[in-house]
Amino acid sequence: MSDDKSAAGNMLDAAKAKINEGADRARAAAHDLQSKVGGSTLENMGDKAKATEDRAKAEVHNAEANAHYSEGKREAKDGDGH
Repeated sequence: MSDDKSAAGNMLDAAKAKINEGADRARAAAHDLQSKVGGSTLENMGDKAKATEDRAKAEVHNAEANAHYSEGKREAKDGDGH
C-alpha cells in the first residue's frame, strides 16, 4: 500500500476490489453453468478452466480488498487521515 493514501482513499480502493471480486465470481458461475449445458466435451473443459481462472482472480481481488481495508483502518486510527 502507498503511504500517501488517505484512509478514505484506501477504503475506496477496498470497495473497488470487492466489486471486482464479485464480478469475477459471477463470471465463474456463468462459466460453470456453460460447462454443464455446453455442447462438446472440449468446450465444457474450456469453460471449466475459465471458471477456475475467474475464481483465482476473485481471490486476488479479495486479498487486495482486505489489504486496502486494513491500511485504511490503520490510517483512520492514526488520526491524521494519511
